[in-house]
Amino acid sequence: MLLSHRAFLFFLFSRSLSRFSSQIAAVAIGWQIYDLTGSAFDLGMVGLVQFLPTALLVFVAGHAADRYERKRVVQLCQLVEAATALYLAFATYFGAVGEVQIFIATFVLGIAGAFESPTTAALLPLIAPQGSLQRATAISSGAAQVATITGPALGGFAYAVAPHLAYAGMVLFWVLGMILTGFIRPRPQAVLKEGTNSDNIFAGVRFIRSNPAILGTISLDLFAVLFGGVTALLPIYARDILQTGPVGLGVLRAAPAVGALLMTMVLARHAISRHVGLRMFQAVIVFGLATIVFALSSWMWLSVLSLAALGAADTISVVIRFSLVQLSTPDEMRGRVGAVNFLFINASNQLGQFESGVAAALLGAMPAAVLGGVATVAVALLWMKLFPALRKVESLE
Repeated sequence: MLLSHRAFLFFLFSRSLSRFSSQIAAVAIGWQIYDLTGSAFDLGMVGLVQFLPTALLVFVAGHAADRYERKRVVQLCQLVEAATALYLAFATYFGAVGEVQIFIATFVLGIAGAFESPTTAALLPLIAPQGSLQRATAISSGAAQVATITGPALGGFAYAVAPHLAYAGMVLFWVLGMILTGFIRPRPQAVLKEGTNSDNIFAGVRFIRSNPAILGTISLDLFAVLFGGVTALLPIYARDILQTGPVGLGVLRAAPAVGALLMTMVLARHAISRHVGLRMFQAVIVFGLATIVFALSSWMWLSVLSLAALGAADTISVVIRFSLVQLSTPDEMRGRVGAVNFLFINASNQLGQFESGVAAALLGAMPAAVLGGVATVAVALLWMKLFPALRKVESLE
């Protein structure tokens, strides 16, 4: 069984702890910025500031993941993240934190994430036993979702007690994650040969452009979540529409992870073996419809349920996308291809957060969220026509 492999277990715990810290950061930073400024536009700016390092460093990060020992790269990123969280904890405790300091810290976290995420993705195929990558991806996603469920709730509770406690928790989890990463013993990774085309930092881009199924998969996620993401608007919904506070915000942020966890439990036991391309399109459509339901809801229970459905649908898309990309990519290029993939994912998440904040400032939170859900469904239907090769993908392994 996968859970009997020590390297995979260390990977699970390390990745979960990093996710735990990231989710606490999302709650603490989002609420603190909105509390300081009361501006939907500034909420969106958090996403833009976090995305910029990914856009600037994506090719360097991918090359580093293929050039250097991947677990050491991950450890260095976790160390930088822990140090940044420590700064926020002290600055908040002594009342010296402001909007500028939060944006700077967010930018640094974005730099670390730009290197950590593609490196972690490239590390998993060297840990998972042969023929089990889809299940390993589902279990890994499920473990991260456990952290995503409890992280926002704990972050909201800690912030309600004292804002600096949320940042102190981030320090603890990132340090523990760094220690556990050191115990991972992956299979040897392929070594790049200097002076060859495969050594070029843009090789990942060329590889993706030559593979229509991978290009369609990554671009679908980019545009669907770019328009359909409502995460940036959750502080507005929590305070102004659903009439709840930081703890309620934590519950809302955790709801997609609950649905995602339930879905990963299903996928870990029953891998998607047929019509995987079509299943991914169907999942994106459900994601868009659930976004529309959430946008129109003024009841906490319905908002939570729609976010859970959104998370479940997104998990199907994530597992298929990750498995398809990793299985189709040579090991010596996984870092660079993963970096491009991460750029697209971050563009959809962070730029989607910026887009949602700007749209909410112009139109209001509810109209902006409804428009985003409708656009997501439209993108999925359009991509089914533009990328027939992706729609016709039958199996992964």
